[in-house]
Amino acid sequence: MRPQALKLGPGSDLRLSLEQLAIERNASGFVLGVVGNLARAAFQCPGQAGPTVLEGDLEIITLQGTVSPQGVHLHLSLSDGACQVWGGHLEPGTLVLKGADLLVGFLASADSSPPVAAPLERPTTPSAEPRVEIAVATGCPWSARALRLLRTLGIAHQVLLVEDAAGRQELERLSGHGGVPQVFIDGQWIGGYDALAELHGQGALEILRG
Repeated sequence: MRPQALKLGPGSDLRLSLEQLAIERNASGFVLGVVGNLARAAFQCPGQAGPTVLEGDLEIITLQGTVSPQGVHLHLSLSDGACQVWGGHLEPGTLVLKGADLLVGFLASADSSPPVAAPLERPTTPSAEPRVEIAVATGCPWSARALRLLRTLGIAHQVLLVEDAAGRQELERLSGHGGVPQVFIDGQWIGGYDALAELHGQGALEILRG
């Protein structure tokens, strides 16, 4: 099992962030632990027609279940300001208040490791077009992190906004992979946020800086 720490900032969607992490890692696993609080909690109680929604300063007690690229199955329990405990099936729309730190354990598999990109080279003929293209979705925390990293490094990039299912299907046709963000350098698929951050850690993105 490979542990993966996940730190979520204010406003992050707890369920969608875990779904995106599983897609980025292309692996299945379990939530091992969580500490944090919520501004809004959406969860499905047994026998109810729709989700229960609470708002306020809510403390996460437990989060248990499975994550995979195909989806997540997670059970949340939390406490409100009166120390009343609530819980149920985690639904989208559960938003972090100040922060949340999670530990996810991914099962090792032959195809779960991110691809290793070839070393980047400076083109012999300068081009007016940005060498980096990045496909993102509105509201995706990993897309926001990838864009922030590129802006911080001063790397020129073209943004491809994926707004619907048709856009995701076209992106998957081009790259062979689902989910966002997806990064392309000189037309070559690199991966998602983790692959971009790994290249940065290796110093491999310096050649792309303006």
